[in-house]
Amino acid sequence: MTRDHRTSPGGFERSPVTLEELALLQQTLLFDDQDRAALRRSQALVAPRTDAILDVWYGFVGANAHLLAYFSNPRTGAPDPGYLAAVRERFARWIVDTARAEYDQAWLDQQHELGLRHHSTKKNRTDGVDAAPIVHMRYLSALVIPVTLTLRPFLEAGGASRAEVDAMQHAWTKSVLLQTILWSRPYVREGDF
Repeated sequence: MTRDHRTSPGGFERSPVTLEELALLQQTLLFDDQDRAALRRSQALVAPRTDAILDVWYGFVGANAHLLAYFSNPRTGAPDPGYLAAVRERFARWIVDTARAEYDQAWLDQQHELGLRHHSTKKNRTDGVDAAPIVHMRYLSALVIPVTLTLRPFLEAGGASRAEVDAMQHAWTKSVLLQTILWSRPYVREGDF
């Protein structure tokens, strides 16, 4: 049996972004082997603290009605607790995956899937919920800052030097920005990405 060339080993649709294009994006972001190493060093700090990190991030989203709306029923305005919990579980895996810094085809395909799940193409389908039909692209980029800045105390908790913490935080910022760029692909007219 041959595997469909349009799906990845993880079962996701193959990303239209090639590994060569990914490498050029990384080059443009000044993302290099030192950043990969810094992300991998951060894994020991963030993996056991995903719940605490998500408490901070969810607290931020919950304190901003315009962000919480993406998890809420558009008719009632009420947040969907089941949806929030399901996304939180995947968000915890995303933290660990980001720290693993494995930028292979399976990772690239997963980023494509995450973009589709933020876009109206697949928003709400994974969890079968009735929530806002799209996460507006402007917030994908804007959330890079609160996600990466609020991570710093967790990176400092391991006793690393200031230079090491800076390196890890810079690597996280580059990686999260890279991912949000990839997630924006479904929002962009064909040929313009």
